[in-house]
Amino acid sequence: MKPFVRNIFLLFGIAAIIVMLCTFDVDYHQLREKLPRAIAYLPFVAGVWIFVYAFNAGAFQLIVNSGTHDKHLSFRHAYKLTVSGFAFSYTTPFGFGGGPYRVMELAAYIGTPRAMSSVVLYSMMHILSHICLWASSIILFLIIYYEKADPFLWSCFGIFAAAFIFAIYFFYAGYKNGLIVKLYKIFLYVPFVKKYARRFYDKNLESMEQVDLNIAYLHRQPRAFYGSLLMEYIARVINALEFYFILLAFGAPVTFWDAILVLAFSSLMGNLLFFFPMQLGAREGGLALIIKILGYANPGGVGIFSSFFTRIRELIWIFIGVSLVKIGNKSIMK
Repeated sequence: MKPFVRNIFLLFGIAAIIVMLCTFDVDYHQLREKLPRAIAYLPFVAGVWIFVYAFNAGAFQLIVNSGTHDKHLSFRHAYKLTVSGFAFSYTTPFGFGGGPYRVMELAAYIGTPRAMSSVVLYSMMHILSHICLWASSIILFLIIYYEKADPFLWSCFGIFAAAFIFAIYFFYAGYKNGLIVKLYKIFLYVPFVKKYARRFYDKNLESMEQVDLNIAYLHRQPRAFYGSLLMEYIARVINALEFYFILLAFGAPVTFWDAILVLAFSSLMGNLLFFFPMQLGAREGGLALIIKILGYANPGGVGIFSSFFTRIRELIWIFIGVSLVKIGNKSIMK
């Protein structure tokens, strides 16, 4: 990536941090009340992500190094691109910023089509690991909290099961045959856009087909496919420790299984409202709802308390990710 473009990413990240600090949604009275317990538990909440990002980076490294090229991405640089990429994804609507950043960093070494296919495939694997977490959480809920399931929840489970089957088919077809060209063809039928989409399609069809070929190539390598999915799923499970420590700080008699359900439900709500930067409001509402279902007291307070922790944790890791943009950019791949 050119230094000028990298500086643009850096400046955007700094601006995002400033905006987040100015719009932090916990008042000083709440901050003063929560500060002692926050100081005690914050290192654990933020520290969990050292290991979450390690498994994310391992999955990304495995995917990149399994591509049709002779370059090797080290774990250290995979970790850097992972943390910086997620920092930009956190601070942009639709989580758009992280993907282009990774593509531009890798493109100089393996070419844009291969870089794009690796990033797209990793993003698909990241989403698929979320779906696997949600599915396993439903099974966990039915095993441990069967008596808490009312007709409304059973209806939600049925809808989710149907959506899960469709999602698995969509991802299987996308991994097997590629999906960039098929998804882009949708724009060819959108009013006011189809003219410009057709022009781009005709000009870049060969490159998009190459991306799809690379995605299909990686799918035919079971070690890369299932290995990266397993590492992403483990990262999701480790992520549950964040909510385990948050609920402990709140004084709730929580178990690790509770924390997995809280993570799964809150991330589901956040991803359904993915167009909100940093999932503002969606995650807190999801937290309050699942806490109420699990039977803990003061679900609204838990939502606010969790918001306080997660926003601070996000700020810490966004600051780290933005700082890494200018560090260690020589010989990312060998």
